[in-house]
Amino acid sequence: MAKIRITQVKSVIGSTKRQKAIMKALGLKKMNQTVEHDDTPQVMGMVNKMRHLISVEEVK
Repeated sequence: MAKIRITQVKSVIGSTKRQKAIMKALGLKKMNQTVEHDDTPQVMGMVNKMRHLISVEEVK
């Protein structure tokens, strides 16, 4: 299974409760924090919803 690296690049201040919950589910709490997840449909759905606050790159 492929891995992706997700980094928070913008703040969640002013975001909805639902968006904040998605960021928490991804494991992102602070600016410039990076986490790695498997490339599953569930994670990719969350990534697509939060595309404006995060950057995503594939891990080799």
